[in-house]
Amino acid sequence: MQDSFTSFSLQVNNRVYIKNPESSALGLKIVEASINLIDKVGFEAFTFRKLGLEIHSNEASIYRYFESKYKLLMYLISWYWSWMGQRIDFGLANILAPEERLEKAIKLLTEDIELDGNFEHINEYKLNRIVIAEASKSYMTKEVDQNNEEGFFAGYKQLVGQMSNIILEINSTYKYPHMLISTLIEGAHHQRFFAQHLPRLTDEVNGEDAVIEFSKEAAFKAIGARRPINK
Repeated sequence: MQDSFTSFSLQVNNRVYIKNPESSALGLKIVEASINLIDKVGFEAFTFRKLGLEIHSNEASIYRYFESKYKLLMYLISWYWSWMGQRIDFGLANILAPEERLEKAIKLLTEDIELDGNFEHINEYKLNRIVIAEASKSYMTKEVDQNNEEGFFAGYKQLVGQMSNIILEINSTYKYPHMLISTLIEGAHHQRFFAQHLPRLTDEVNGEDAVIEFSKEAAFKAIGARRPINK
């Protein structure tokens, strides 16, 4: 049975928060406002004091949910990968051919994100921009090994593993499935960022989403497989 604040919940490692923000209206407000504020000012300039002003509450109320702004960022990124995994599960549900599943999954992973509509407190479009701009701050830290042991990155790793399994269905001898998928994801994020801020580092092709098409082409060429013919 779902709680009264959301239509349904996604799984996030409970070690990244003190109190589950989805358990109360204030918690949902903290998540919603933090996405808007980080997207606006960036993670480095983001503080709980500024967040408190946004939600008309004090810093102490935020610390009851998250012990640091890093843990809050980790929550948002973990939520994003859980949501993305759900999108891919749903999108591939009725596709049998592994080549078609891989192509569809790459599209879902690398396309521009639009609002989902299932989560009133989450703006997936802004959250995607945060993941693109700030996600490296969640693992480029001195504590990355400890955080990894505590399962902070489980959602991302599960998604990469899921995609890697599809690759191995297509070519069981391919040696670098995890490396390929994680490179495609991070590369697509970089290309989206470049297109907006450093356009001379990427390519624009009329009539297509170049990030999606490049990602598909790179994946299928790497594993030595033909892309499905669109009917």
